[in-house]
Amino acid sequence: MCGRYGRRADKQRIAEWFRAHNTNVFNDPELAPTYNAAPQTFQPVIRLNSETGEREIAMMKWGLVSYWSKTVKLKYSTINADAGNLTTSGVWREPFKHRRCLVPANWFYEWPVVDGEKQARAFSLKDDSPFAFAGIWDRWKDKETRDVLESFAIVTVEPSEWMAKYHDRMGVILKPKDYQRWLEEAEEHNLPFDLLRPYPEEEMKSWRVSDQVGNTRNNWAELIEPIPDDAPKREKKTKRAKPEKELPPQGLFD
Repeated sequence: MCGRYGRRADKQRIAEWFRAHNTNVFNDPELAPTYNAAPQTFQPVIRLNSETGEREIAMMKWGLVSYWSKTVKLKYSTINADAGNLTTSGVWREPFKHRRCLVPANWFYEWPVVDGEKQARAFSLKDDSPFAFAGIWDRWKDKETRDVLESFAIVTVEPSEWMAKYHDRMGVILKPKDYQRWLEEAEEHNLPFDLLRPYPEEEMKSWRVSDQVGNTRNNWAELIEPIPDDAPKREKKTKRAKPEKELPPQGLFD
């Protein structure tokens, strides 16, 4: 599963790394770095422009809403798309065939259980370079207001042996040489199933980070700073005990 990630790259870095051509349509704050990207927030993705075929940046909501959905308020999670269900699920099938995208990131978070308690950890490439999750997207339109919502999901697979120590799923990370193939339209018999695999573990690293990343309202650079694996977990605030009622003094024969 991938339920939280971070992106140090700003608009210029995203455009350079992913060779996107339309950065002039966004304000800088919309593409500022984020250290705690959470579901239901709007994040930049890369897709191919339907008219020019060039790569473009689009701001989309994380949590895919199908074009056929009656409402944007879903009763199930659509932030991750299981690779094994891409051709069988009505939610994923058409986006996988026709609307694939890249999701820029620099790291992602997981919460493995250590000594009976969850512990926040970050995962990135060893050289700290930006990377792209394999994403799929869809466009939903409100029938009454005609408002349009574009949204995306991150494709996940079974993890590598190393990653399995921390979680039983991981987001598909694509190699730069495979970006264009993932984005381009393809015949059904030539869909990029072979790219749906765990990233080589020898090219990744992990470190413990502050448990404050668990709160989606926290979004600052210090969240990603390493802390020792043996550092004590932050103490939880305990409720102050109410003072006991004083009993009235007892008489000699009470």
